[in-house]
Amino acid sequence: MRKLSGELKQQINQHVTVSGWVNSRRDHGGLIFIDLRDHEGIIQLVITPENAENFAIAESLRDEFVISATGLIRERDPALRNPHITTGDIELVVDSLELLNRSEPLPVNTHDDGVESGEELRLKYRYLDLRRPSMLQTLRRRAEFYHFMRDYMEAHDFIEVTTPILANSSPEGARDFLVPSRLRPGQFYALPQAPQQFKQLLMVGGIDKYYQIATCFRDEDPRADRLYGDFYQLDLEKAFVESGEEIRTEMEVLIKDLVKNFAGKKLLNEEIPRIPYEVAMEKYGSDKPDLRFGMELIDLNDILAETEFGVFKNAECVKVICVKNGASLSRKQIDNFTEIAKSEGAGGLAYITYTEGEAKSPIVKFLSENELSKIKEETGAEEGDAIFFGADKREVVNKVLGRLRNEFATFFNLKNNDEVALAWVVDFPFYEFDEKNKKVDFGHNPFSMPKGGVEALRNTKTDAEKLAIKADQYDMVMNGYEICSGAVRNHNPEVMYEAFGLLGYDKKYVEAKFSAMLNAFKFGAPPHAGCAFGLDRIFMILMDEENIREVVAFPKNGSGVDVMMSSPSMVDENQLKELKIEFSEDEG
Repeated sequence: MRKLSGELKQQINQHVTVSGWVNSRRDHGGLIFIDLRDHEGIIQLVITPENAENFAIAESLRDEFVISATGLIRERDPALRNPHITTGDIELVVDSLELLNRSEPLPVNTHDDGVESGEELRLKYRYLDLRRPSMLQTLRRRAEFYHFMRDYMEAHDFIEVTTPILANSSPEGARDFLVPSRLRPGQFYALPQAPQQFKQLLMVGGIDKYYQIATCFRDEDPRADRLYGDFYQLDLEKAFVESGEEIRTEMEVLIKDLVKNFAGKKLLNEEIPRIPYEVAMEKYGSDKPDLRFGMELIDLNDILAETEFGVFKNAECVKVICVKNGASLSRKQIDNFTEIAKSEGAGGLAYITYTEGEAKSPIVKFLSENELSKIKEETGAEEGDAIFFGADKREVVNKVLGRLRNEFATFFNLKNNDEVALAWVVDFPFYEFDEKNKKVDFGHNPFSMPKGGVEALRNTKTDAEKLAIKADQYDMVMNGYEICSGAVRNHNPEVMYEAFGLLGYDKKYVEAKFSAMLNAFKFGAPPHAGCAFGLDRIFMILMDEENIREVVAFPKNGSGVDVMMSSPSMVDENQLKELKIEFSEDEG
């Protein structure tokens, strides 16, 4: 029976068989040493010339050849032990050696201690990249991660239920992946962005507490923290829940346990704060604030109410962030941060540095002594600090300074990856204004319960009143990343009709899109709530990775292409004919 390298220290003076890949080969004249690698580690093989057949095979071996060896496990000479590997004090003296398969020279480096290959090449040969010890460890840890969560959910009486992959298209905030139907030409399934409708139907069906590790599909542009195409959620729902606090209280225990006992990190806030959406935007410039550092946005509107400085006088909102040691920034570095600010919509970036007991800046001459004094007092700026201004529409100021807050924190190493700061952001707007289409639309999704229920919707007339409605919706934030979104759900057909009606959709539209849910809600639907945790993103944070593609076995690249499988790709014309799909030629 094959033994793994991790078992061999208990096999001293015993004959065993090992199998794996040649990690390296060293020919010392009368002896050949081979480092054999399996998924648990490395064991040194010793091949002596007494067995000519074994020796001949050993001489022919090259890196990544697949072999099997049988022999005696013995302790190494103390002077020859290798403290860098777990089996460094033992070796296997080979009795028989078998070549199982050859390998061509690898196009990527599979050694973590070597020069890492470029991402595109690594993704093209991902099956080889996975041989790297760090990648194997990542996949092993991910399996433990899933097991950890399943144990918690089962211990809390959640029932794992799998829901369909082929579903219907619905407006959930992202583009659907559509699948044409062969049996019903011209009609399409949609891959689910989330099991949203199904889990709500499970509540109607009498399932009290549901969960699944669900595959979700969204046609969204990839980012360093977001996979393209498919990703995984810990999806859950609970019946007879009328307040989001019940879900938050139960599920934050799991996340805190993951931080401390799975990842071994320090939790900065045992009592997780609940931050209203509007407060988060005003205080941090983001609905996913990183609480590992301060640098909060400070409103200067009152202080500058009578200012004569045109840039501030004509702005709807003036805010500032105080950057500790910011006066050490060079002109070039400030210019770089200015470009970042401009990329977020700012016209420029005004600042003041405090050095040699003075406030220094091109804008100082436009501000009165009283204004300068009050600004310094309000911001708490000290010698060596710098403050950076945002002056524009409020939403632009929040966006710009929110981005700069994170950029400055990264530059000054304020983000300690050994620490985790959690927060719940609550009371999201039920509706939001779509700047692109110049209209009011749903915020996250149409399935949340508006605070105040159906009456809050019926009493709403103007766009301003619509935008003032809050949803009993909540996100969990971890170190500046959104890791969870949830809500108390709408379980009343009248609420859905009213919610869509305020946006100009009639009952026929709602019934066409959500017929199953609407019909189900007529038959005694219990109040319910739930949420979904983005597992790839959580695991990325806990593993200290900056690129989410590093924690997935077979990700697509930054352009949404699977370079290993050459996907997406053209399909056979006969397949298209069978599906009644035709492409028109571009006449332009």
